[in-house]
Amino acid sequence: MFGKKDIPVYLFTGFLESGKTTCIQDVIDEGNFSDGSKTLYLSCEEGAKAIDDQVLMANRMSFATWDEEQSLTEDVCTKLEKKYKPDRVVIEYNGLWDIKRLTDEVLPEHWFVVQTFTTVNASTYQLYSQNFRAWLTAHFQNADLVIFNRCQEGFDKPAARRSVKAINRMAQVLFEAEDGSVITDINEELPYDIHQDTIELEDDDYGLWYLDITEHPEKYEGKTMVFKGQVFRKPGFPPRSFVPVRKAMTCCVEDIAPIGFMCFSNDESKYKTNSWVRVTAKVELRKVPNEPRYYPVLCATSLQEDQPPKEEVVYFT
Repeated sequence: MFGKKDIPVYLFTGFLESGKTTCIQDVIDEGNFSDGSKTLYLSCEEGAKAIDDQVLMANRMSFATWDEEQSLTEDVCTKLEKKYKPDRVVIEYNGLWDIKRLTDEVLPEHWFVVQTFTTVNASTYQLYSQNFRAWLTAHFQNADLVIFNRCQEGFDKPAARRSVKAINRMAQVLFEAEDGSVITDINEELPYDIHQDTIELEDDDYGLWYLDITEHPEKYEGKTMVFKGQVFRKPGFPPRSFVPVRKAMTCCVEDIAPIGFMCFSNDESKYKTNSWVRVTAKVELRKVPNEPRYYPVLCATSLQEDQPPKEEVVYFT
């Protein structure tokens, strides 16, 4: 916007006592806000921990609070900007407030979110997952980094990681022990032998395979996959291509959507849209334009009509 400098926003989300303030403290301790620039730290809930005033002063951070969601408006943000004149903004956001409202309606046009951190208390994760699923999903959808802290022995880290990746494939997921140390031994046990040249998926295993090949496509390059999928097409697809999809639910019934990868076959026209087929295809990797990563495509060697799976909806467990 003419006459106004862009202001980067660092957004910290998570439920009460999930560790947001501790995460902000860690970011400060790592020297990320010690470049001499002025920072506005806007806290939208009062937790058990607060950052010491001396630490804030040493990093040129001004502290402000706001405890009512609907009264937090673009006008309020503009007034805060005029008062504190920040070069960047840190927002510690209330876990039960609407993130979409914040980004779409509250933040001024020249305030832009550059990074979103979501903290999760592993000891209460199951409780919130069962009772506040919609809010948790919104947190994961917007996160660049999800941190599960206070992980005790027995906490199912692979399952927690899958729950994030099912909603936001690009999010990084980090686990911390109760002492704050980073846990690196996250062993994901797949329900099939990844070392086989040909991998045949059981109907219930499609979700796990989808997440794993999305994150680690190099593991599957050159392998032959055998699985069941529903023929999906739409205008603009390349010639002789379709997507053998499964329907996945990440939060609730309203969120059910098809997932899958582009498949090329000379015989694809023989099968009607929405029909079920058994696909035998080799995995190839193709580069994402202008990015240093690759995505999988399927080159079918065989298509056969098949019956729908007993459970058509995919779950990521």
